[in-house]
Amino acid sequence: MSSDTDYDAALSRWFSGKTEAPDDSDSLMSPAANNAAQLEAIERVQGWVRARFRLQPDAAILVSEVACKLPGCPPLETVVAFWENEQRHHFKLFKPVADVTLDNLPFAWMKETLIVPEGFGCECC
Repeated sequence: MSSDTDYDAALSRWFSGKTEAPDDSDSLMSPAANNAAQLEAIERVQGWVRARFRLQPDAAILVSEVACKLPGCPPLETVVAFWENEQRHHFKLFKPVADVTLDNLPFAWMKETLIVPEGFGCECC
């Protein structure tokens, strides 16, 4: 199968919503421990986002890990969205949420560039 055909097949699966999550069968952690570690990583990133962008304590922050099977796409990426003054902001980090560090977040001065314009057709968050 050529790389063009592989790409087309992956793209078709992605648009149809038939992508599979990465295989965690080689994970040494139990499912419960894995869920606890995942939740801890998500909460850590949420805290960093709140502090970095000086968000109010009640501001909604969404951090999620998304699997991607498209060629050239990282197998897991972290999607972050937050709302402030009825405006949605978002960005992606091309690594699993457990691997995200504070230095991976956009700078605070970039906050306005993260605003999603009204009517923008973003499927990720």
